[in-house]
Amino acid sequence: MTKKQKHLLARIIVAAVLFAAGGLLHLEGWAELGVYLICYAVIGWDIVWKAITNILHGQVFDENFLMTIATVGALILGEHSEGVAVMLFYQVGEWFQSYAVSKSRRSITSLMDIRPDYANIEKDGKIIKGSSTLDTSALTGESMPREVEAGMEVISGCINQTGILTIQTTKEFGESTVAKILDLVENASDKKGRMENFITRFARYYTPVVVFAALALAVLPPLVTGQAFSIWIYRALTFLVISCPCVLVISIPLSFFGGIGGASKIGVLVKGSNYLEALAYTETVVFDKTGTLTKGSFAVTEIQANGITDEELLELAAYAEDYSNHPISLSIQKAYGKKIDNSRITDVQEIAGHGVQAVIDGMTVLAGNAKLMEREHIPYTASNAIGTVVYVAFDGRYAGCIVIADEIKADAPAAIMTLKAAGIRQTVMLTGDADAVGQDVARRLGLDRAYTELLPADKVDRVEELLAQKNEVKSLTIGNIISCHKR
Repeated sequence: MTKKQKHLLARIIVAAVLFAAGGLLHLEGWAELGVYLICYAVIGWDIVWKAITNILHGQVFDENFLMTIATVGALILGEHSEGVAVMLFYQVGEWFQSYAVSKSRRSITSLMDIRPDYANIEKDGKIIKGSSTLDTSALTGESMPREVEAGMEVISGCINQTGILTIQTTKEFGESTVAKILDLVENASDKKGRMENFITRFARYYTPVVVFAALALAVLPPLVTGQAFSIWIYRALTFLVISCPCVLVISIPLSFFGGIGGASKIGVLVKGSNYLEALAYTETVVFDKTGTLTKGSFAVTEIQANGITDEELLELAAYAEDYSNHPISLSIQKAYGKKIDNSRITDVQEIAGHGVQAVIDGMTVLAGNAKLMEREHIPYTASNAIGTVVYVAFDGRYAGCIVIADEIKADAPAAIMTLKAAGIRQTVMLTGDADAVGQDVARRLGLDRAYTELLPADKVDRVEELLAQKNEVKSLTIGNIISCHKR
């Protein structure tokens, strides 16, 4: 909760206590007026001040002006409790709306964190060197770390995981991938729902109509009928009070807050009320993959041993990978699940871009990709499994392979089925992962279409293509517009 929200909440509580006291104590005359005036000053001073400030700047007819003139009119008519109540409930609605917006903005905090606070610049040299693995999931959605070496191009916002890299920048920050994504997200989160925008447009026309109608009611009847002006001024003020659209002004923000708040409780963060509103008309749903349909973490999904048991193969790989913090290595160690006896391991050597070599119990063990097997001239059986394949050999003999892949969330298949049962006609997945990985996930989940190997800008292009193909069907992206997570 922001400082401004806390301040408004404190005013609401104080005003509510004073309002309740004014009603329960059954005060009369000046005592009653004094209590309600203090209550009105506490809860409504900022609205009145905004109305005055806007008038001085030429913006007369807005919701602040209408709320001010309606509530002040109620006080003049002697309806003290009514005037205070209208302002109090209006401010309650404003607080809920502000809180909902803040909660929505916090949903993109993790994405904003991919922008570095500073960077060290190396002068007097343009040498590009080093090799490492990069986590590109925040930018591309690709779950598997990307191996890079000198001469390869990298995109901003990646996380360096293993080695040391010297990188030459080729674009200014404003033209970088991360800057473009941040701009897209910020613009998306600022968009209001159609009904919220309607309130602003409504007040723009409704307020002057009501004010001029009240003015006509106060002036014309006395001139035509000869009755006293005081009677019709009273009626004009009454007309202003009953014309205040407090129900509309309060109900719309509260409705969106209820929807956003209810969604967040089950793990869905909506980045804009306009997207929440669009759900009612959605027929095509577009998903991101990593972290939305899949867990975004790696696990051993398959073991293919050759001449030894699966347990022995997993043990060899776990011991060989013990000194590495690579996500693939960690997933193998987790699958092994036993304590590593470091005394069994000697002469560990990391082979950049290929894998690792270690001596375990006197045997030379190799664990890495297919290039490592070819480099060491070890005959092996290539695996067609979906995911990252780690080939293992000992003393020049092929021992088998271990397949590692991002896991599908347990509730993802049921979610797809529920969406289709609710009337969603087409489910589409966009991912930065390799085509084989993406198509496999789409097949297992029963998705209608899948686009793979996409950069963030490519994902935007694909969504625009879908909209162009069937313009009359409302579409919604899940994962970029709505972040789904499991708490």
